[in-house]
Amino acid sequence: MQIELKIEEGCTDPKVIIITDRMTDSINRAINILSENTPEMLAGFRDDAAEVISPHDIFRIYACDGKTIAVINDKEYYLRLRLYEAEEKLGVYDFVRISNSELVNLKKVKKFDMSLSGTICVSMTDGTVTYVSRRYVKKIKQILGI
Repeated sequence: MQIELKIEEGCTDPKVIIITDRMTDSINRAINILSENTPEMLAGFRDDAAEVISPHDIFRIYACDGKTIAVINDKEYYLRLRLYEAEEKLGVYDFVRISNSELVNLKKVKKFDMSLSGTICVSMTDGTVTYVSRRYVKKIKQILGI
């Protein structure tokens, strides 16, 4: 990808032009980041109190018993979002869906173990181990360039 920056003194509103032969996931991600309207922080609920949490600190988000839970280190926070809403908001922060009920932060992944047939084992930097469901294996391989 080529990047060109042009600085003009009279310019008061920055303008970005993307020239490409086709739409790709990386171009979509760049557009989402540039047009980002999502907040930098989320509200997480724990022990009857709301706490402000940063998407960068979240290891994974999963749905269980109708609740959406964000994991930060050894703490779990309830989010007042559906999993698909969290996926939409956090996609620009490198979150990816690995199953119908779970998202992981790619920046918090230690390794992907592909030795199991038909699935991928995901080891997180906090020691948590989770699995990519067969339905999402192709998507993860595309993201990893495999």
